[in-house]
Amino acid sequence: MKKVLQIGTLLLVASLSLSAATFEQLPESVIQGRLHKYADTNRERETELKTLFTEAGCGSLREQQVHKLLPNVVCVLPGETDSTIIVGAHYDKVENGDGVVDNWSGASLLPSLFESLRGQPRHHRFIFIGFTSEEDGLLGSKYYASHMTPEELAKTEAMINMDSLGLTPTKVWVSHSDRTLLGDLEHVARQFKLPLEGVNVEEVGTSDGESFAKKKIPRITIHSVTQDTLPVLHSDRDTMDAIRPKDYYDSYKLIAAYLVYLDANLGTKPAGYSK
Repeated sequence: MKKVLQIGTLLLVASLSLSAATFEQLPESVIQGRLHKYADTNRERETELKTLFTEAGCGSLREQQVHKLLPNVVCVLPGETDSTIIVGAHYDKVENGDGVVDNWSGASLLPSLFESLRGQPRHHRFIFIGFTSEEDGLLGSKYYASHMTPEELAKTEAMINMDSLGLTPTKVWVSHSDRTLLGDLEHVARQFKLPLEGVNVEEVGTSDGESFAKKKIPRITIHSVTQDTLPVLHSDRDTMDAIRPKDYYDSYKLIAAYLVYLDANLGTKPAGYSK
């Protein structure tokens, strides 16, 4: 069996304010309801994701065609500037199991995060992307990253990737995450008293954040995989029963607060921080 490396409680602490970290916290029933709307085929999942974005109020929803594959699903939340934060999760699944954990757990959070942030003006532009064909070699995220213009690359401050949430309390891929983004995530978790641990998963596989790292965009991958839960992925055990509802809702709350924190603080780092 492939191994995941448990890092334990993180020790990086950011020293910036959380005073501006306000957002609309959606009820757990909404978060769980969207999670329950997984579908059996990738085409149906793409359709359902667009429906959820529309229900969440996204007025700038579009498809990005990826060769002859299903498209990436893109929703933009405008900001006061063109500085951009990308939030992504793949919506496709493998044949085995229902693909609830891997990765409808991440994809179905995208509309909820959009809805949580849209109620107040944001400094950054947020681009929420449901990636196609991650399971076939990160094809959707590679296509998106490779088609970004030099101007778009320069304006993109961070890529936040969500993959396989809800198996356990929130985890982060430490060794493949930008150090500043990592410190900020731990700071938010501490302030909101939400659990967060580091678990490296490079021996398991890869994830969409790596497509952006190759373009020199700082990235972080948030997940829930441990050595004990790894066998759920790509198996018939990947069903709704594998999700721990409280852990999943905690992950939503942490990521929503984190995005608002990044919006207020990215680009205003004190000396010693790097992009």
